Amino acid sequence: MGSAGKTINRIFRFYYDGFRTMSWWGNRVWIIILIKLFIMFLILRLFFFPDFLKVNFSNDRERSDYVLEQLTGNN
Repeated sequence: MGSAGKTINRIFRFYYDGFRTMSWWGNRVWIIILIKLFIMFLILRLFFFPDFLKVNFSNDRERSDYVLEQLTGNN
């Protein structure tokens, strides 16, 4: 295993051992964090951020033209 592989392995072992030996309170805090992330990224995205391109354009060509116009400012 090369130097990069050893470094990645050491980082993985560091976090793995840390989570494995975590206290009761630490586990609860991580559960709360994961629930919040779930709510923010999945639930809110579904209800408050609809797929604008899919709704307003019927094919990929129209979508890509619109995105290109928005990025370059060519109207």
